[in-house]
Amino acid sequence: MPGYLLQAGAQVMCMHGGQAQATAPFPRVKVGGQPVTLQSAPWTIAACPFVAGTTPMPCVTAQWVMGAMRVKAGGQPVLLQDSQAVCVPNGTGVNVVMAQLRVKGM
Repeated sequence: MPGYLLQAGAQVMCMHGGQAQATAPFPRVKVGGQPVTLQSAPWTIAACPFVAGTTPMPCVTAQWVMGAMRVKAGGQPVLLQDSQAVCVPNGTGVNVVMAQLRVKGM
């Protein structure tokens, strides 16, 4: 399905409310003046409050498992608003809260 491309400034959060940040945006392709993000690069997550029982188990990184099927940058699939990721170490997902609204990909 088509979706908007995720740029470096997109607002992405883990399921528990931690703030996710792109680690390696692709600087040669920009949307809205910001570099696009690629499926191959993990995102870091800060301030995740998740606790399993009494043991803190916050999300630390998110690895994207699904990106665009047809749109690539530098030979790697770009991320779309409906792309999916898995957080490490607890295996939950992420929510894309806000992305640019001009460029769609598939």
